[in-house]
Amino acid sequence: MDLNSASTVVLQVLTQATSQDTAVLKPAEEQLKQWETQPGFYSVLLNIFTNHSLDVNVRWLAVLYFKNGIDRYWRRVAPHALSEEEKTTLRAGLITNFNEPVNQIATQISVLIAKVARVDCPRQWPELIPTLVESVKVQDDLQQHRALLTFYHVTKTLASKRLAADRKLFYDLTSNIYSFTCSLWNHHTDTFLQQICTGDEAAAANSLERTLLSLKVLRKLTVHGFVEPHWNAEVMGFLHAVFERLKQFLECSRSIRPESICRDRLEKTIILFTKVLLDFLDQHPFSFTALIQRSLEFSVSYVFTEAGEGVVFEQFIVQCMNLIKMIVKNYAYKPSKNIEDSSPETLEAHKIKTAFFTYPTLMEICRRLVTHYFLLTKEELTMWEEDPESFTVEETGGDSWKYSLRPCTEVLFIDIFHEYNQTLTPVLLEMVHSLQGSTNMENTNAILIKDAVYNAVGLAAYELFDSVDFDQWFKNQLLAELQVSHDSYKPIRRRVIWLIGQWISVKFKSDLRPVLYEAIRNLLQDRDLVSVLFFLNVYLPVDDFEFRTDQFLPYLESMFTLLFQLLQEVTQCDTKMHVLHVLSCVIERVNMQIRPYVACLVQYLPLLWKQSEEHNMLRCAILTTLIHLVQGLGADSKNLYPFLLPVIQLSTDVSQPPHVYLLEDGLELWLVTLENCPCLTPELLRIFQNMSALLELSSENLKNCFKIINAYIFLSSSEFLQMYAADLCRSFCELLKDITTEGQVQVLKVVENVLKVNPVLGPQMFQPLLPSVFRGIIDGERYPVVMSTYLGIMGRVLLQNARFFSLLLSQMACELGQELDQILGNMIEMWVDRMDNITQPERRKLSALALLSLLPSLNGVIQDKFCGIINISVEGLHDVMTEDSETGTYKDCMLMSHFEEPKATEDEEPPTEQDKRKKMLALKDPVHTVSLQQFIYEKLKAQQELLGEQGFHALMETVDTEIVAQLQEFLQGF
Repeated sequence: MDLNSASTVVLQVLTQATSQDTAVLKPAEEQLKQWETQPGFYSVLLNIFTNHSLDVNVRWLAVLYFKNGIDRYWRRVAPHALSEEEKTTLRAGLITNFNEPVNQIATQISVLIAKVARVDCPRQWPELIPTLVESVKVQDDLQQHRALLTFYHVTKTLASKRLAADRKLFYDLTSNIYSFTCSLWNHHTDTFLQQICTGDEAAAANSLERTLLSLKVLRKLTVHGFVEPHWNAEVMGFLHAVFERLKQFLECSRSIRPESICRDRLEKTIILFTKVLLDFLDQHPFSFTALIQRSLEFSVSYVFTEAGEGVVFEQFIVQCMNLIKMIVKNYAYKPSKNIEDSSPETLEAHKIKTAFFTYPTLMEICRRLVTHYFLLTKEELTMWEEDPESFTVEETGGDSWKYSLRPCTEVLFIDIFHEYNQTLTPVLLEMVHSLQGSTNMENTNAILIKDAVYNAVGLAAYELFDSVDFDQWFKNQLLAELQVSHDSYKPIRRRVIWLIGQWISVKFKSDLRPVLYEAIRNLLQDRDLVSVLFFLNVYLPVDDFEFRTDQFLPYLESMFTLLFQLLQEVTQCDTKMHVLHVLSCVIERVNMQIRPYVACLVQYLPLLWKQSEEHNMLRCAILTTLIHLVQGLGADSKNLYPFLLPVIQLSTDVSQPPHVYLLEDGLELWLVTLENCPCLTPELLRIFQNMSALLELSSENLKNCFKIINAYIFLSSSEFLQMYAADLCRSFCELLKDITTEGQVQVLKVVENVLKVNPVLGPQMFQPLLPSVFRGIIDGERYPVVMSTYLGIMGRVLLQNARFFSLLLSQMACELGQELDQILGNMIEMWVDRMDNITQPERRKLSALALLSLLPSLNGVIQDKFCGIINISVEGLHDVMTEDSETGTYKDCMLMSHFEEPKATEDEEPPTEQDKRKKMLALKDPVHTVSLQQFIYEKLKAQQELLGEQGFHALMETVDTEIVAQLQEFLQGF
């Protein structure tokens, strides 16, 4: 691309690409896309975005295309990579001058220079850093700022590289520029402080911007530029200076008006100082040891004494608390139980911590946290009243402790209390005792103090286990406080129910549950949304080990109805999710006893599903609720199919975007629907079309996929296999090429179940898989669990479809080029040899029945293996025969003569429809219908009749006498 002729054309197309008219915009974008790989295109873009006389929007677009081109074509190995000649020209052009007047474009240019530096600096671009260093020294304000901005982005990018060679290069770079950067930062910081003193706010704002940028560079160099920074005097000098500078800046904030242009930037700089310390502590805990004392003194002074009054602001307090928390919790500072195993650095750090956290200091921190930082503000109380959902969601947010003051103070309290609980427990208990009895309803401060103390007791519940008799406290005071209806007492009522939620899984007698359920019901009836949500956010019946269904049943109808009303009333997605989760837990706990009360929920869920189309996490909660509903309704869940089956269809269709969120729960719902299905419906059968793509995913959900396939087999094998056997067989053949041993066993178990349910057609439908099973047996498969499954499959074929077994034997003889008898002999020999691989009694009996089915026989190979067949048969008898104590005779414990409805105890789940189907299937299974004792007797008698007395006697002599004696004992009475 010729620069002179191309510049005008590219400029014109870029101008068109900024148009709001799509008819103009789209062709321009297409043309620019075609030019991306043209030599010289990026040189033209460089000329355009560095020409300050052109339209800003056009220049902005040119910068973006240039930046995207670096990502795609700068590396040598990239397709259509830029030539080395053009890259050399571009690198030189990018740092010719730093005079971009537009802030947004200047930032983008800095970022793209950093992107090039990530690939080329310092080897292909050794002049970059020296040029930046010289440029930040110039007197021109604009050039100095732009160079400093670029210096920061380059340093940030190079610091993020993690390969050892790149780290070494960054260490070398840091050693060369650290002194200069420290001097630069000190210079701009001193300049700012002088200008603030003289009242020159405009100049101070410019200097503060340079202070901020140079501090950002120093942060990256200090944290990532040294292996052992504590050996570098300049690094430690800078870090100690951070505390002095912080004090200067905090004092400075007193004289800066809130509306001043410096105010916001000053607070950002103060926060950046704390980030330097936090990052350094995180990356170099032992190097930080020399700063522990000063960090704690500084943070505690500003956050927990009067020193911070008038200068601290919320985000600064949060950062200081995070610093204290990181020091308190740091594992590098905790000695081993055996002191001799601890490093000297750890012991030194622990010594400093112990010396600092004296009883008076800890007491003051604890009291200040509880009685100052835990107090609800007017804004929070207003939010409680006007938007209770938002308040409770904010209170229980995930990582909010890192950024928001209230959660941060609570996390700090928990960590300090855990670390120093022996010291702080008496302090907190004394605060609790001082609040016993009633509180003056008109004294708002007293109510807020009580709320704060109760909050502390809830947060420290696990630490206070041995120190608080919570049952007595609940009966003697907390229960009465729950019943106070005065408006002023709302905070206490809400905090008490939350407190109970915190303690219920720690220490709360089962006998007190009915009283608690009564209290919760009253809160629900009183429409006290905050109290209920506070409790539900920390208590779930499914997590309550002391939960007793019989205690809850008297309240089930009213509680379920009230919770359902709450679900309808709340509006926020997070709140609906949580209430749904609680409803699911209730359904799970009471199971079938929920049936009379779920009609309203069943009618509401389709509407909620439709409303939550854009909220996949809420849909996950609906899926979980449906899972428990189906389990609770059992066979009656078929009434849900008009809603249920489309939900399963969508959730498990990998071509639909929501499957990313819904698949796991969708598969679980699909499975429980099948397990509780009374009969197969066309719609339920049609959903299985989703399975082929799911098997191709080979994800962690494969296990549930196999369970679903098995459920279809048990539900209606004929219809299901006629429609899907061929597809399944193909999928299994592909899966077995590249799957774990566990996955291989899951595939084989499906085949085994097919043969169990349909012994006539099953072997034909899955015929392509059986040769590999046969080969696995005669080759002596090395994994016992796989070998066991192989033998289970072959046992089914041999016992229940002898004709197909003969065809398979002929096929294998042909494939392996061996005689039929040789193949058969090898199989029997390996079967006998690897019988110990089979651990399941059912499979062991099946093996005995299968091998006995070869008798009677005149075949020489079978007679050669007769001893092994008898050995396996006697082993099988030992597995399944039990002695009747009254008659002294033996009987087969696996025999089932009639169907009995499986009975579930109170602690067990009631039997599903699938459990009943498996029971019915067992009534047709030879393992459960054929007496092994009788079968052996009949086969031996037939063999005797075939060979005659003398021939049979000779055959029996091949069996060990001890085995023969055991066999005779088992066959007494025949």
